[in-house]
Amino acid sequence: MSTTARLAGAHGLTGRSVFPGLLAGLFLAVVLSMPGPAGAVDIEQWETPEGLRVLFAPATGLPMLDVRLTFDAGAARDGSRLGLARLTNESLSHGTDQMNADRLAERFESVGAQFSTSAARDMGIVSLRTLTEPDWLAESVATFTELLVAPAFPERDLERTRRQLLQALQRERQEPGSVASRRFYQLMYRDHPYANPTLGHEETIPTLTRQEVMDFYARYYAAGNAVLAMTGAISREEAEVLAKQIAEALPKGERAPELPPVPALEGPITERIAFPSEQAHIFMGAPALRRGDPDYYPLTVANHALGSGGFTSRLFGEVRTRRGLAYSVYSSVRPMAAEGPFLIGMQTGTDQVPEALEVLGDELARWHRDGVTDEELEASQANITGGFPVRLASNRDIVENLGMMGFYDLPLDYLDLHNDRIEAVSVESALEALQRRVRPEVMVTVVVGGGD
Repeated sequence: MSTTARLAGAHGLTGRSVFPGLLAGLFLAVVLSMPGPAGAVDIEQWETPEGLRVLFAPATGLPMLDVRLTFDAGAARDGSRLGLARLTNESLSHGTDQMNADRLAERFESVGAQFSTSAARDMGIVSLRTLTEPDWLAESVATFTELLVAPAFPERDLERTRRQLLQALQRERQEPGSVASRRFYQLMYRDHPYANPTLGHEETIPTLTRQEVMDFYARYYAAGNAVLAMTGAISREEAEVLAKQIAEALPKGERAPELPPVPALEGPITERIAFPSEQAHIFMGAPALRRGDPDYYPLTVANHALGSGGFTSRLFGEVRTRRGLAYSVYSSVRPMAAEGPFLIGMQTGTDQVPEALEVLGDELARWHRDGVTDEELEASQANITGGFPVRLASNRDIVENLGMMGFYDLPLDYLDLHNDRIEAVSVESALEALQRRVRPEVMVTVVVGGGD
């Protein structure tokens, strides 16, 4: 049974072309000959017999289709085998027993398709972008489903990916911002799965086995643990056929268990890490709220006034404009499946760290005590709602939003009602939300830079 909602937004292709060689010119010619995109599209939802949840948004403006599979298969599922989720996700591009990595790439390229994977704390993602010309669509989907049925994870390719992950970790250790972010999440989440670093760990990556990768794929890349998002120039009937093909190609399995709640911090934690740099990177924050929490809207508006509103935000005005302590300073709210963080980030000279921390603490305390003014509320609402259509400006944007909605079990009117809910925030509700979700006296603060 399907459900339909209206989603405002344009449909187009932004950024560089993903279609190689002569096909890029062909695709561009087709795009330039198409009429302008429609202003709205229906979102339809259903579930296959295998338990694959599907969100589909037809978009006829361009002869292309975006497919996004989102699995509950991020670093939070690593357990003690740090890096297993990332290794599994990146190794999907190695192909099958009958189709090695080079052949896999050739098959996608021959029909102008793009295949990609990515992984984070919450999720593992597998994506396909393809033209909808029947023969090319059939070939790209066949290649995609062949891979999902039986990824080979050959040992030689796994070893190369292990080395690449270790090299990425080495580069991370050389960047003070990455060092600060990694330690910030470790201190903030402690024994919770969100403390797992998304890249893994130097000690575990070399020991991850092919069997562990195969087992992780079979458990977490299962139809019952996935959301399929699709948008493009196909009909509902064609989308159902495609969803059936993908569901049958995936391992059979159930949804992963819900992550545990994040324990509340018992007191402030401050850590300074020496690093040979002239700039210090500062992260300050704490777990705040889950995706789908109604406090998201008032907290988003309040946070826009504090630090996500760019040049107009309080932190920018006080930290950079008036005191000259930083070129960049911001705050953000990042809800996830469990309680994601509210955080403040900035860079400053190593000799200015004490003053910077004092200013951040003072501004955070004032914001928490007084909330936002009527003028800040109005400006924040206008900026957020005015910029929202940009988040829906292309098919790629649409499919990413659909995948997010399905993964976090958000209602189908989530995007459609976004601006209404932002505009419904009052000065009072913003203050109540931030006082519920943010505790200035219980913050994790990490400073990386300077020292011995």
